[in-house]
Amino acid sequence: MKRIILFLTIVLTSLHAAAQDNTVTITLRNGQTVTYNIAQYDSLRVLRNLQLTQSDNVGVKVYLIGGKSVDYIATKVEINSGISDDNINRNRYSRNNHSTWMLEMPRLSTDSINNLFLQKSTTQYGVTYSIEWDCAKKAQRWTAYQFHAGIPDNNVGRTTGSFHDDPEIPTAYRTHDNDYTGSGFSRGHMCMSDDRQASEEQNYQTFYCSNIHPQYQNHNGVLWQKLETTVQAWGNNRSFCDTLYVVKAGTIDKSSDILGYTNSSKTDAHLLIPKYFYMCVLAVKNGQYKAIGFWTEHTNQSISGANPATYAKSIDEIEQLTGIDFFCNLPDDKEEQVERSYNLSSWGLSK
Repeated sequence: MKRIILFLTIVLTSLHAAAQDNTVTITLRNGQTVTYNIAQYDSLRVLRNLQLTQSDNVGVKVYLIGGKSVDYIATKVEINSGISDDNINRNRYSRNNHSTWMLEMPRLSTDSINNLFLQKSTTQYGVTYSIEWDCAKKAQRWTAYQFHAGIPDNNVGRTTGSFHDDPEIPTAYRTHDNDYTGSGFSRGHMCMSDDRQASEEQNYQTFYCSNIHPQYQNHNGVLWQKLETTVQAWGNNRSFCDTLYVVKAGTIDKSSDILGYTNSSKTDAHLLIPKYFYMCVLAVKNGQYKAIGFWTEHTNQSISGANPATYAKSIDEIEQLTGIDFFCNLPDDKEEQVERSYNLSSWGLSK
């Protein structure tokens, strides 16, 4: 069935000091208006039926600071984000990439021919996660997603017993569940099943083959899992953050950062094996930002009881290692500040 609903998740940040910036004004059907500023809300979703005209009603969900949400039926939504073009490296809005300016998004690859930007979403909970897919390598460059009060943990469990093809990727460039069979590698989620427990539909979307990399199980189920549960605990803790922005992936861009390819009895089932895996994390609480990254070598060594602090790096360091520009949609001065260093104690970590 063709989807006819567009989900636009708008996360506005304290970009400028001016009071008029970072406000949203919602015009209701009775002509009255409701205005929120950045100190009052964490994120906003506008739901529109694509078959409607601009003058038709839209649904608006505002996630307030503190975890509550408010719903409106509106005739107009005006957003004054304060974003200006002095943010030199941010992703640019386009018809096909309408959500790439969200704060979790890295800078898109300049290879727009081979690379696809894809976004999974549900009617009730909005964006599940976003990915950039390299068609030439048949692998993802990154998965990016958020934790906030609007995505609750309803403990729906694993809603499927297997992974499935991503229907948004052209058939010639997809990977498949059976590509992993007999490869010696596990199917390593980037956006974890446990991170998307709000609904069965949302959880199902984490099982697209586009959301996984081949991983040694001793990495996937031990060290990587330890880092994932650490990030998940931050994301689900509203006293720690209002929103947590996460980017995860294995390295695929440089030949020196690729271990090789899986062997298979099927010549077309070889999968790219990353040499390293990373996580980049940005937290915001009451308009204040901080960021940290993790970098791991992809080996078959079982590293139990790992201390996450051992693998911590600044975002700048991971950018140098990967060549990817993370959190590029932050204003340049704020991006520079949060990416240059990190404070382990502010993340509840110590060496």
